[in-house]
Amino acid sequence: MANNNDTVTEQRYSQGLTYQEFLDQAKVNLDRFQQNYETAVVDPSDKEFFENIVNRDGGPAKVLVIGEDWCPDVYRGMPVIARIAEASGMEMRVFPRDANLDIMNQFLKDGLHQSIPAFVFYTEDHKYLCHWIERPAQATKEMAEITARVSKEMTGAEENDIRAATRQGMLDRYPEWQQLTIGELRTLLTETMN
Repeated sequence: MANNNDTVTEQRYSQGLTYQEFLDQAKVNLDRFQQNYETAVVDPSDKEFFENIVNRDGGPAKVLVIGEDWCPDVYRGMPVIARIAEASGMEMRVFPRDANLDIMNQFLKDGLHQSIPAFVFYTEDHKYLCHWIERPAQATKEMAEITARVSKEMTGAEENDIRAATRQGMLDRYPEWQQLTIGELRTLLTETMN
């Protein structure tokens, strides 16, 4: 389990990009990042929760985000954590995965996969608390269902058309998946802090 700070020292963390700096260096999907930022809603009860937990002794004052601009899970999920950080006063630093594989390899999904985004929470004095990877469990389940449904409905269609319909089916679910992300993060942080 990733729980040491050998790679991500305080100094290394401070070298990460702000969310805006990450967007400024991004080469693709800026429109998708912006759209997902606009649809990411941190409602008043979520804002209160995150503010309270960030301000607790030993609370998650910092979040490290690993991502890449080409990844759909990143341009869906990173705007959510950016909104949470803004709403709660949590400091956020972004590390592009491919340029920071030493960090990524500390937070592999199932100990094997370089899945992104990864959100890694630290205390103010830089003690590791917990991390969350890729997407909500419900989104993973729904992705498989959408893929199967579209493939069945479009039997015999061109592969590009099937891919486009599948992609659209997933895009339509992004606002709900954003809310599921917020819910999973609330659960994770509550369990970690108790």
